[in-house]
Amino acid sequence: MIVAIAEKPSVAKDIARILGATSSRDGYMEGNGYQVTWTYGHLCTLKEPHDYLPAWKHWSLGQLPMIPQRFGIKVIPQQSVEKQFAIVEKLMQQADSIINCGDAGQEGELIQRWVMQKAGAKCPVKRLWISSMTDEAIREGFANLKDQADYQPLYFAGLSRAVGDWLLGMNATRLYTIKYGQNRQVLSIGRVQTPTLALIVNRQKEIQEFKPVPYWVLSTLYRDTLFTATKGKFNSKEEGEAAFELIKDKPFTITKVEKKNGNEAPPKLYDLTSLQVDCNKKFGMSAEQTLNTIQSLYEKKLTTYPRVDTTYLTDDMYPKCPQILTGITPYAPLVAPLNLQKLPKSKKVFDNSKVTDHHAIIPTGVNPARANLQPQEKRVYDLVARRFISIFYPPCKYATTTVLGEVQPLSDDGAPDGKAIEFKATGKMILEPGWRVVYAKAPKTQDEEGKEKDDEEKVLPNFVEGESGEHVPTLTQKETKAPPYYTEATLLRAMETAGRFVDDEEIRAAMKENGIGRPSSRANIIETLFKRNYIVRKKKRIEATETGIELIGLIKEELLKSCELTGIWEKKLRDIEHQKYDAGQFINELKEQITQIVNQVLSDNNPRRIAGV
Repeated sequence: MIVAIAEKPSVAKDIARILGATSSRDGYMEGNGYQVTWTYGHLCTLKEPHDYLPAWKHWSLGQLPMIPQRFGIKVIPQQSVEKQFAIVEKLMQQADSIINCGDAGQEGELIQRWVMQKAGAKCPVKRLWISSMTDEAIREGFANLKDQADYQPLYFAGLSRAVGDWLLGMNATRLYTIKYGQNRQVLSIGRVQTPTLALIVNRQKEIQEFKPVPYWVLSTLYRDTLFTATKGKFNSKEEGEAAFELIKDKPFTITKVEKKNGNEAPPKLYDLTSLQVDCNKKFGMSAEQTLNTIQSLYEKKLTTYPRVDTTYLTDDMYPKCPQILTGITPYAPLVAPLNLQKLPKSKKVFDNSKVTDHHAIIPTGVNPARANLQPQEKRVYDLVARRFISIFYPPCKYATTTVLGEVQPLSDDGAPDGKAIEFKATGKMILEPGWRVVYAKAPKTQDEEGKEKDDEEKVLPNFVEGESGEHVPTLTQKETKAPPYYTEATLLRAMETAGRFVDDEEIRAAMKENGIGRPSSRANIIETLFKRNYIVRKKKRIEATETGIELIGLIKEELLKSCELTGIWEKKLRDIEHQKYDAGQFINELKEQITQIVNQVLSDNNPRRIAGV
């Protein structure tokens, strides 16, 4: 008998239907030579400290650092989990072979490997590796099963991550709780959560310590168009008023009109982070809500595997694109202008070298009208569908106009008196919308208050060099602004680029290697910080609580709160997955770092503690 094991009952039922295992049993489906069973996510987990040594059950500084000689796993002590594991264990021990049908990613690999290890499975194992849950993808995946050994580096990376998080989380949390929380308030420390909290706290500190500096801007209104002085800011009111007096009642003259045409390529396809960013900006959805929604769309066979960090497709996806476009019938009016027999193929979309395990998130081609989608699912699906359609449209053609003007100060006799003061105005005009047609009726980005933002630049009137006329100058006092609070969108971007907010897609892609956390884990990290009352939501902004601020203030060990150092750890984990770094070396380095942190904190004689404890 062949045992296939999936990560969820719903996924197992889809697989069982395709395989012909139609007889329902307690905890599995059977038929056609297959037994298809499932986990509920994790059935097994790393052992707790007291499972290694009874003395580790009690929180004590004298027992730190806790570093097991060999890490072990155990079944999660919950009745439903233990019951399902017993069923899986029995099936695996009697199996002729096993097919690992877990989610095709690092976490999915770890979940099923632990179950097989704990169940004592001895038979050969194959791996189902698919990027969507359509019937066609499942059949194709079973026709091209992979060897389990091919995914050994993926498992090592997942195991290293889990062990690393255990070592740091268990030791640092106990260390800080006993030392600074007086053992009455748990101070949770994590390899990713603490640097993320530090990002928020440091930004908040910048804002609170910011002192606005006044400056003055000279501008003038000519033919209903606002021109701004190219000199920039005046640092004193007197300087600004002097310039104002020089141009008052003097004619404004257009000195240069420059028009440049440009092309704007369609936006890149979605990876998980960019989808979470857009959903937060457009709909106010949290990162976790977006992940749950796109996961639901994946399980409903409407979109491809969501936990991805690439915005590219592989070359073998190109011939499938016409069929996908044809299948999403609610978008037929947008697909109609495309030549499905000869779709454009750009290296900015199709590039094998930019894809490792899975390609970008796209529709599967299953008609969404047949699914009973909730409003939130419809919104997220709409983003994914429009983004996919837009990559086959031509670039948007636009014209940028830059107009320079000047006011020449004059003496009492009308002669030029000193240097002319120059002004500038810019505008943008869409000549051919190209891919922007796809977004003509799509939701716009919202600001922090939930109001729609209009990102388009104004279109200028036709100006002619040499024309001159009256104008209305103004001197406006302004203030320098503090950096903005993080929203979930900007926090996700900061996590992706190890604390450096980068908007440019190309640069951001290059920095992903050193981001903190995985795309699939960042939402959970942010939610954990909310649950532990380290951060709170205020409309769309994220603020640190007093507890969160105090915790980061207590931590003097840079290793625990540095985005750059955590980003380096993430890079090493990716290198383990790609066989460029040794898992054992990673764990040994982390053991040394934990020991160093424990010794540093234990030697701290400063009576620091969380207030109120």
